Amino acid sequence: MPDPSSPVPDPSSLVIADLRAEGEELDQLVGALEAGDWARPTPAPGWTVAHQIAHLEWTDRAALLALTDAEGFARQAAEALGRPDTFVDEGAEAGAALPPAELLARWRAGRAELDAALTKAPAGERFPWYGPPMKAVSMASARLMETWAHGQDVADALGAVRVPTARLRHVARIGVRARDYAHAVRGLPAPEGEFRVELTSPDGTELWAYGPPEAEQRVTGPALDFCLLVTRRAHRADLAVTASGAEADRWLDIAQAFAGPAGEGRERRGA
Repeated sequence: MPDPSSPVPDPSSLVIADLRAEGEELDQLVGALEAGDWARPTPAPGWTVAHQIAHLEWTDRAALLALTDAEGFARQAAEALGRPDTFVDEGAEAGAALPPAELLARWRAGRAELDAALTKAPAGERFPWYGPPMKAVSMASARLMETWAHGQDVADALGAVRVPTARLRHVARIGVRARDYAHAVRGLPAPEGEFRVELTSPDGTELWAYGPPEAEQRVTGPALDFCLLVTRRAHRADLAVTASGAEADRWLDIAQAFAGPAGEGRERRGA
């Protein structure tokens, strides 16, 4: 039983620690790769393992800029808006062209700097981003989601199987909260009312529940499968996520936890 005299953990420090752990796990996957393995293609068309790590390095640096230099970030964001279809790919291409050892060192350094900036950030302050401004805890959650998702691309390219952890709670929460965005980015009206989402934790000991218990529109399934769905790292038909209600069913076809275009997504296994 928790000691009532003990201080309540800061949510920001918890998610920052989880982000750190997610990066370290991916680092273990790529840190010892031979140079040729960095050129392996991943499920993202045109992107190699090097592109995936380069993209994470680039976006970590963007988050660091947002936390430490609002004016500098505003200039970068304006540049991105001027080239919305190519800006992200250009960043990945530039990083992927580096020697693997240099790219790995830059990614590690950027993660460490971002960790320090997130830790120092005032809890109530909002920082600029490509969408609405975010608090540090939300930015850390978003970086974790992206690290996990691109880490899945790397794992798939290398034929590695990752053990899902409770850190997926952050990814699932973003996926649930992004329901209306997933509709808006496709020009669809948002459903009225909340959905009930019930997910079984990776170790099978918990139920992660979101939304009112009495909601008619419901989604259930393993947390891992839901996270693969909302990051579009697996085809819906290959996952054990089920919907009850027409609106919930439509949402599972378009769900995404990340900003920007959804992309083609993964093909069904065996297709």
